[in-house]
Amino acid sequence: MALLPRRFLCFVLAHHFITATACQEADYGWMIRHYCLKQFQLSMEGIGQPLWCDWDETVGTYGELTNCTALIAERLDCYWPNRLVDEFFVAVHKQYFRNCSPSGRALHDPPNSVLCPFIILPILVTLLMTALVVWRSKRSEGIV
Repeated sequence: MALLPRRFLCFVLAHHFITATACQEADYGWMIRHYCLKQFQLSMEGIGQPLWCDWDETVGTYGELTNCTALIAERLDCYWPNRLVDEFFVAVHKQYFRNCSPSGRALHDPPNSVLCPFIILPILVTLLMTALVVWRSKRSEGIV
């Protein structure tokens, strides 16, 4: 019977210790939105929307955002990265980088001087091979 109160006491102490030192997710979420995100938004507005997909332009601002979330997590004794950070960065990517290619470069068609040979050359080769087959099949009638 003495074992049951001891387990209960351990459970109560462990619960008290965990609640006293656990990360306050609500505070952490509020702080990263109001401190880190606000600064990131100002920096991104300064860069300008046409350059958001240019990684060379945004890498510094993005690094500051990452460091800010890590520093606040450290101050509040939260693990980093965590679920809130993941959700936060997914939201940031949806807002700022949804139209960017994975390589960070804007996709566009190549110039016509490059594109035309890649279109015309296969067409000419197909026509040439068709003419060669027809010519060869007419010529082979006399060969045994």
